Amino acid sequence: MTRHSSTPPTAEAKLESFFAPCPRGLEAALAAELRQIDAQQIRESSGGVGFCGTRQIAWLANLRSRIASRILLQVAQGRYRDDDDLYRLANRVEWEHWFSNAQTLRIDVSAIRSPLRSLNFATLRFKDGLVDRFRARTGERPSIDTENPDVRVFGFLQERAAVLYLDLSGEPLFKRGWRSEREDKGEAPLKENLAAGLLALAGWQPAMPLYDPFCGSGTIVIEAAQQALGIPPGAGRGFAFERLADFDADAWRSLRDKTLGQMREAGIQASELRIAASDTDPQAVEQTRRNAVRAGIAQDAVQVSIRDAARAQPPFDEPGLIVTNPPYGERISLDGKGSDWEDIGQALRQQFGGWQAWMLTSDPQLPRRIGMRERRRAPLFNGPIECRLFGFEIFAPGDLRPRRGVQSPD
Repeated sequence: MTRHSSTPPTAEAKLESFFAPCPRGLEAALAAELRQIDAQQIRESSGGVGFCGTRQIAWLANLRSRIASRILLQVAQGRYRDDDDLYRLANRVEWEHWFSNAQTLRIDVSAIRSPLRSLNFATLRFKDGLVDRFRARTGERPSIDTENPDVRVFGFLQERAAVLYLDLSGEPLFKRGWRSEREDKGEAPLKENLAAGLLALAGWQPAMPLYDPFCGSGTIVIEAAQQALGIPPGAGRGFAFERLADFDADAWRSLRDKTLGQMREAGIQASELRIAASDTDPQAVEQTRRNAVRAGIAQDAVQVSIRDAARAQPPFDEPGLIVTNPPYGERISLDGKGSDWEDIGQALRQQFGGWQAWMLTSDPQLPRRIGMRERRRAPLFNGPIECRLFGFEIFAPGDLRPRRGVQSPD
């Protein structure tokens, strides 16, 4: 595909402004990722990170970021007092540089402290400004498709400022492309980008042993294995920027191939992986195995077994990290009457001396239930659910070192 003549000639080289939303609590980890691809002017805010860079930096962010939910290109910003100002803001944007009236469109709007009474009406005014511009310049307007649009536009309203973004990702970036169609249609217990964030907050590195005793469909261990093997999270999917009018397919192919080669070369061999997972549910274990293969991980490179977490044994001789998202309320009793949590805590203390355990939960009483004192806790949001990532240091039997108290994340 060649570059359209309507594109400004400096578009490829100039710095542009972008925003990468992410699960709340992972902003610092996302900022660190963006620094690795040479993004500039990185600015953390609640629920995401703003940055500047060339279009190719945005392409790389889509391909390589494990924590971002999307990559959005800022196309307009301005002050507003009423809905008519939103119409005028959208109508001034040169949308015809980005896509044609033959492509379908979806517009979403979110707000914090906006004085406008209706987000639905604000969305309508943004849409009217956009399609009226197309009609005035081309005689036709794009059609709206809320299910599978070619182009997505996002509006964000603060108390007096409005920003319009063009989506460069398409499907959310946590959709890596390896889940089965059945899983993708439902809500996975743990999004892939949140799983990657847990690994980052826990400080896991590919050389460290890793174990998930509540693996479910394998999200955490698959994220870790892909990272260790040098498989970019976006390697198995496409992106919305490939459908934009200024897309340069040759430049993208060259950048993608170069990045894939560099990351593979920097990764370890599958035989070197020390990653293990287990679950009491045989179907979950089989799903983990299938998902790992679809994610480009060699069969049996990740050790997967059927095992009750209360009877878990260290899968490796050297201590490492347990990173997990227990399925509380399903296979574990939280009513205070059962002994499941106590058994799990006892297994950790007796069997995993020298390890660290990191558990994501919405239950603030988890440390008390397992009889252990956390050394760190980090607030996170799993979608709208407020959670905590509790970090525990497990001492070997007979180790009388004083246990550290609760700390806030660095």
